[in-house]
Amino acid sequence: MLAAVHPKLPMRNKAATKAFYLDQLGFKELGDFGNYLIVARDNVEIHFFEFKTLDPKENYGQVYIRTHSIDQLYQSFLDNNTPIHPNGPLQIKPWGQKEFSILDPDSNLLTFGQGVNSLPA
Repeated sequence: MLAAVHPKLPMRNKAATKAFYLDQLGFKELGDFGNYLIVARDNVEIHFFEFKTLDPKENYGQVYIRTHSIDQLYQSFLDNNTPIHPNGPLQIKPWGQKEFSILDPDSNLLTFGQGVNSLPA
């Protein structure tokens, strides 16, 4: 019955959010509806709603995004000077995922992961 999930995250400044996701992370814009923005990359779609008074230090928005090419994705972000979260460099976690994390301009945490069993030998 369920087909997909598209997280909704807060944004303070649409121009900054759009620039980060499109220019830094390689997403494409699917729709700009004033105080609502939709971006996508491959099979991942993220929606943003305007929250001008958001305090980034109190934002707990988080998304876990699975990938089939964790090493390539990580390197592409490094090549594009995308800041990696200081506590989230690429590493294998005890729960069997190789992952890394970044923060967007509003401190939404994006964690990218790939199962250790699906890594190339």
